[in-house]
Amino acid sequence: MFRRPLLGLTEIAWRWSFGLAATAMLGFTVREYLATLPVTAGEMLLLRTRQPALIAQALARIVQGSAPRAAAALVVVTLALIVAWIVLASFGRAATLRTLLEYFRDSGHAQVGGGYTLPISAIRGLTSLLALNSLRAATMLAAAVGVVGAALVARATSSPDDPSPGKVLLIFWMFTMLIGLAWPLLNWYLSLAAIFAVRDGASALGALAKATELSRTRPGALAAAATWFGIAHAIVFAVASSAAAVPLGFAGVLPGDMVFGGMLLVTLLYFAVVDFLYVGRLASYVFLLEEPEPETTAVAFVPSDDDILSDVPGLVPPFETAGG
Repeated sequence: MFRRPLLGLTEIAWRWSFGLAATAMLGFTVREYLATLPVTAGEMLLLRTRQPALIAQALARIVQGSAPRAAAALVVVTLALIVAWIVLASFGRAATLRTLLEYFRDSGHAQVGGGYTLPISAIRGLTSLLALNSLRAATMLAAAVGVVGAALVARATSSPDDPSPGKVLLIFWMFTMLIGLAWPLLNWYLSLAAIFAVRDGASALGALAKATELSRTRPGALAAAATWFGIAHAIVFAVASSAAAVPLGFAGVLPGDMVFGGMLLVTLLYFAVVDFLYVGRLASYVFLLEEPEPETTAVAFVPSDDDILSDVPGLVPPFETAGG
């Protein structure tokens, strides 16, 4: 992270580019949607009263019957953003991993004799990265659908005649916790498989198989890297939360624009540090693959004049049984 800060800046570049594009697209979609809503003079009069009840009544009349258009726009925007993220994340991850692999190989940490000395192409494994990122997007959508399904299942367990809010909450949180455990684990495996897609040019399924094999053979090293970077992430989050409380404390004194700008600055700094930490964790995984295997040195026995017969291996014949 400190020797190659451009890697963190590259991660920030592609992530923030997508974030700005997504924000602009969502803002444009909301603006166009609001432009299609008819507003009468009576509804404008209710909006200008500054009374919450009257404003809510006016908004309900304005958006009445426009839910299908809003749902269609949301589906189109969501699909467009998913496709854009898959393509951008694939190119960004290919560039980042290619630089990391070249760095460790040039610094003398690369394995020798393992078949990994071939030059890394800029587009090597790009097809596999597209497939892996598509799976990541699919798992994210499945998790979102699962949360909605958990809410519907939990709601079905209670009826107006026999309300059970405690049971509803318990069922919802149980399903949500299971989804919260399964989705990050799948996302982590898919992220780890991207290394093999670029490093070995493996297919998506082959990269997943190699990621599973690595997690089976090196569980301690992977857990240590994830733990230490997770602790660093938690510390950064705590510091950012404390820093965000400073502009909020002056909300009654400073203008709203300054308070919003301070919180926005803290948020951007937090995301920047988190991106650098992600690159560091990715580099630790690459190092686990590129570091040379430890060599085992055989210990030779040197006989001396003080040795007895039992101290010298191989001189005492093996014990034979009576039947031998």
